[in-house]
Amino acid sequence: MPSSSISGFYKLSVEERREILKKVGNLSEEEMSLLRNMGSLGESTADHMIENVVSVMEVPIGIAVNFLINQKDYLIPMAIEEPSVVAAASNAARMARLKGGFRSVSTEPVMIGQIELTGVPDPFGAKFRILEQKKELLELANSQDPVLVKVGGGAKDIEVRVIDEKDPMVVVHLIVDVRDAMGANAVNTMAEYLAPHISEISKGNVRLRILSNLATYRTTSSYAVFDRKAIGGDDAVEGIVEAYRFASIDPYRATTHNKGIMNGIDSVLIATANDWRAIEAGAHAYAAMNGYTSLTRWEINDDGDLTGYIELPMAVGIVGGATATHPKAKLMRKILGISSAKEFANVLASVGLAQNFGAIRALAMEGIQKGHMELHARNVAVSAGAKGEEVDRLAEMMVKERKIRGDVAAEMLKKLRGSS
Repeated sequence: MPSSSISGFYKLSVEERREILKKVGNLSEEEMSLLRNMGSLGESTADHMIENVVSVMEVPIGIAVNFLINQKDYLIPMAIEEPSVVAAASNAARMARLKGGFRSVSTEPVMIGQIELTGVPDPFGAKFRILEQKKELLELANSQDPVLVKVGGGAKDIEVRVIDEKDPMVVVHLIVDVRDAMGANAVNTMAEYLAPHISEISKGNVRLRILSNLATYRTTSSYAVFDRKAIGGDDAVEGIVEAYRFASIDPYRATTHNKGIMNGIDSVLIATANDWRAIEAGAHAYAAMNGYTSLTRWEINDDGDLTGYIELPMAVGIVGGATATHPKAKLMRKILGISSAKEFANVLASVGLAQNFGAIRALAMEGIQKGHMELHARNVAVSAGAKGEEVDRLAEMMVKERKIRGDVAAEMLKKLRGSS
């Protein structure tokens, strides 16, 4: 392997970078053709989005159907490579419709910017002085984004925390209403501008000044009722509640339980070019605030039906960033038909609840592998070289034999082609 130290790589054109990869990786013309395929994003747009661009990575986009959220119908784009996620969400949404669909509410789009102070001689005195000048500090923060203030957003409050009393650190929280943006740029700009003023007031040293992805003031809740007969009867309902109870008390189970929730939420975020990593981090931190547990709650109501509830931070935007520059993301948002960040958050939480229902229902009844592996078999068939109608035939053969592996697929494909 030649040295990865390539001087001026970022200054090269996209094609020049590819030529370097061709030499280093001994790439064929067919492989170079794959590398040059930039899809709908295009080379110029991609090259301006991140550094050192050479290509794009395509992910299938499926449409989850049947979603009724707050009495409005949605077709929901989901970008994901994992089989069964779109099907599970669509099936869960179909069952939720029988009892009125999903109901969802979101708090105001309020984010937290943190300013860290060290070496403060009198931490609690500094806390008092900062709060004493709250009005002036908020005015300074809002001077950095008059457009946000004009549309009803802007810095709304200041909180001060003193943490680690043995070696005190003063942390100032700037509370900002970011409207329909995710909010990182606005919050970070305000926090950085306020930092020297707060340093002067506190007599401390400013260290970090940045947004927190634990958006505890910007949460979304979604709720749905599932008919016990449609689910599979009382035993199925009890099995789902028991699966939830396991996740609520055991972090090993809760981790996979919540991963399933994020399968759905992340795929919609990716399809719309939102920062899925920020939502993922915030969700798991929220689940861990009092000991890591389930993001959902499942209960049996007076009618014997299953009720599901989810609550998590949802700092998403429909303006700015990649959501405004990625052409396919704009198209997916149009298909989704959302008009505000709060509406988008309502959709995402509902998808997460649906995904969780689908996963724990499968676990409680036939097991997760049955439906998942039937869909996965098609991927394995394609990997083995199956084409056209061969894909479904080969997948059926593997499922029937209960052997869904690459080596088995390759051998079966030889026999299939030999018999045709």
